[in-house]
Parts: sequence; C-alpha cells; structure tokens
Amino acid sequence: MSDSPLIDSLAAAVEARPDDLTLRLHLAELLVGAGRGGEAIGHAAQVLAREPGNAAAQKLMTSALGGPPPAPAPAAPVEQPPTGTVDWAAMEQDLGDIVPPRFSHEQEPVRGHEDRTFDIETSTITLADVGGMQEVKKRLEISFLGPLKNPKLRTLFGKSLRGGLLLYGPPGCGKTFLARAVAGEMGAAFISLSITDVLNMWVGSSERNLHDLFQSARGHAPCVLFLDEIDALGHKRSQLNSSSMRTVVNQLLTELDGVDGNNDGVFVLAATNAPWDIDSALRRPGRLDRTLLVLPPDKPARAAILQYHLRDRPVAGVDLGKVADATDNYSGADLAHVCETAAEFAMRDSIATGEIRMINQQDMLAAAREVRPSTDGWFATARNVAMFANESGEYDDLAAYLKKRKNR
Repeated sequence: MSDSPLIDSLAAAVEARPDDLTLRLHLAELLVGAGRGGEAIGHAAQVLAREPGNAAAQKLMTSALGGPPPAPAPAAPVEQPPTGTVDWAAMEQDLGDIVPPRFSHEQEPVRGHEDRTFDIETSTITLADVGGMQEVKKRLEISFLGPLKNPKLRTLFGKSLRGGLLLYGPPGCGKTFLARAVAGEMGAAFISLSITDVLNMWVGSSERNLHDLFQSARGHAPCVLFLDEIDALGHKRSQLNSSSMRTVVNQLLTELDGVDGNNDGVFVLAATNAPWDIDSALRRPGRLDRTLLVLPPDKPARAAILQYHLRDRPVAGVDLGKVADATDNYSGADLAHVCETAAEFAMRDSIATGEIRMINQQDMLAAAREVRPSTDGWFATARNVAMFANESGEYDDLAAYLKKRKNR
C-alpha cells in the first residue's frame, strides 16, 4: 500500500478494468507526479502496446524515463465580471484590513501523520564496555560481527548482511546497552524505537510510522535498528481484539521481509521480557529467526557494574567481590539501586553527625539485604514456559539455566 489513497484506489480500478486505457493513463500520470516512474512506465507501456500512436502515453513514458515532465494543461481563462457588476474578490482584497470577509475559506485542519525525523545515533559503546556475558558476545560475533568484518568469507559462504536477532530475558539486564554496543562495535548507525514512536490514533499512521522508520534505517546502512519491547508492537494477532493493531503487526512483517525495500545492511535487534507473547510469524526464518537469552550478570559482570556505579562516589574499603557474591541473580538495574541505597545510608549518617563519611562495606552489604532481586518474578513465569510450552525447543537455553540455578 502506498502513501496515496487516490493512487491505491485507481490501481484497484485499473486491475478490475485493465482495458480502460484512459483510466490507466490517469494512474500513470499520478505515479509520475509522485516520483514512482518505474510503475508509471509499466502502465504507459501497456497503453502503447494497444495504441502505439497514443501521444499522451508517449509523453508519460518520456517523463517516467527521466525526460521533461508533460506540459500542464493550459489554465482556464479567468472570467471577468460583467460591466456594471461589483468585483467582490478585488474589494475584499483591498479592504481586508478594515472589513472582515463575507465568507470564511478556512478549512478544518487535517489530522493524521506528521512527517518526522528519527534520531540517528552514533554509538561510542563497544562490547569491551559490556561486563561478562561471554556467551552472549560469542553468539553476536557469529551472527553479526564476524560476517561484517570478513567480507570475503561472507561472500564465500553466501552469508547475507540482513538478519534479525531477538534478545530476551529478565528486565534490567542490559539488552538495550548490548544493542548499543553492537552498533558501536560495527561502527554502524543506531536507531532505537519504542511503541510510542509507532502507535498513532489515526488510521494508517502507525503503519506509515513503521515504514518511515525502516526507510530511514535503509538510508543509513549499515544500521542497527533496535525494536524495544517488541512484544507490545508484535503481539500475537490471535490475542488482539483491535483490527488496527493486527495491521501494525502485518506491516512489521512486511518491513522485516524487505518487500518495499532492500534490507541489506540493516541489522534488526529486538528486545523483550516476554518472548512467549510475540506473534510466531515474527520468528520465522528471515525475520527475528535467531534468539539470544540475556541473563542476569554473572559475578565478574556484577563486580564491574558495581564499580561503574561507585566510580564518582566517595568509597572506602569496599570489597567488590564479596558484594558481588551477595547479589546473585540481581539485574544491572538492581545493582545500580544497591549503590544508590548504600549512598543514602552514608549520607544519612553524615547529616546526623555533621561529619562526612565514606561509603563502606557495611553500607553495601546492608543495601544488598534491603534491595531484593527483581528477576525472581520473571523466572517464576519463565519456569512455567520452559516446562510446559517448549515443544519446539526454542527455550532449551532457558530450561538449562533454570536447571543449573536450581542445583546451586
């Protein structure tokens, strides 16, 4: 579907009446005006096949091939008012500052999609800035970074630069940070999209927003296109009561397939906390066909995250290794909250005594006891999925982790 309802309607009419040459010429003229010369050539050629001497079709063919556009029809002569009558238009123009117009020509504003520019970022983060996650990094190297860095091997093995990877796991475990790191590692542009960037109350605007987003990514290839909370944008259509949301999912499928454009050089990374709610069509080959489980940070990663959040705070005698041991299954966001809580403890004492003291080991351990890991609720839901909804084996990695976690 194009951006012009008139062109779409004429195209449907031409399909229903292929021998109506006048209608076909009118459609070709509109296509030329819309900059879609390739489609106009096809319609003009069909007219010339039936009427080789059709001058209008010849002019449209020339214009569609890059020649001068067809001359516009001569403007109708302005009818002068009969002698002795009042030229109200001229009088309104002369007296507009004094006398209000007889009739208001103001039209109601047309509400709908407004042209917008998506933020194209250049990420300065690389995978070296990501603590731990060695298995995740290895999978990313195979799926994305290796083929990009080795064009000869890519050609030899027929590896395409297009692809989609779904990151899933508990909230706050760094999926967005990881996507930015991939973009920085590739030296690629980075576009982040959330559901608020797409959904619009006006019919057809949400689909156009999605199309504009992918077009922007194609125009800046190589580009990492990050679709955050993909379960909200690509929810299972069988569970949607809104027909408008179903068409949004259909549009997303079309864009991932690259039907209206070439997706080479566009790397689609999607993130979700609930992969089981995503429409199965999104996970078919050629779309988001690869899945990567992003788990809570391991001990080295937890120590690195704690050090990062304490770097600009007054700290004395903190053993990061012991604090990391006390924060097993904590997400990155939980660890940031631990550091924030420990800083509050030290600041509270400084206010009470009037003497500034540093954040110490006791503050960090007390904060770890107060802040509970937010991943427990997610794993409770994920355990049911891994046990009862894993017939296809797509959650084998999750099941293996849950088994190892249970045996600790």
